Amino acid sequence: MKRSAEKKERALGMKLFLKGGRCNSPKCATIRRPYRPGMHGKGRRRVLSEYGMQLMEKQRVKVSYGLREIQLTNIVNKALKGKGNTGETIVKLLESQFSNVIFRLGLASSRVVARQLISHGHIFVNGKKMTASSYSVEVGDVISIKPSSRQLLIFNDLPNIIKKYEAPNWLELDKEKLEGKVKNSPINVEMPFDINLIIDSYSK
Repeated sequence: MKRSAEKKERALGMKLFLKGGRCNSPKCATIRRPYRPGMHGKGRRRVLSEYGMQLMEKQRVKVSYGLREIQLTNIVNKALKGKGNTGETIVKLLESQFSNVIFRLGLASSRVVARQLISHGHIFVNGKKMTASSYSVEVGDVISIKPSSRQLLIFNDLPNIIKKYEAPNWLELDKEKLEGKVKNSPINVEMPFDINLIIDSYSK
């Protein structure tokens, strides 16, 4: 998976933090090899058309958040039909994904790891097992690790790691209990993606 994840980041030309903390180290593939994978990777990147830029941005978001095309389509269509700023609504819906919240709380080193924890039933929402990564969290939801899973190797270093971690202000993290709560809807989230390109892609 490591090689596949790093190839995706290099192909899409940006850090997507698919490998968690590795992306903040000199070992990050986009630092060591800042060019596309393949024999022609070191050649100049071709200038993309507007349509190509839209496809690239969609792919970046899908890979980063672990979404299928139909899932991203549903998110954008819901935002387009709703009230308020479409871009802000898309960001809110993306950030409210269950796997992303686990990642943002610091309970997983990446969204990829978060999805694995979810699928294996290691994470609870309001005291109940939730195995759908795309579940959209709501204000007041409490996210916790299944008690019987706390002794697993993957969680061994979490208490030490999380001491130095600060969760976004829309989330509340209890570092002693290793659980979090959704205080507000995602607000003031800085995105590395051009959401307007994605909106334009679905608005035609």
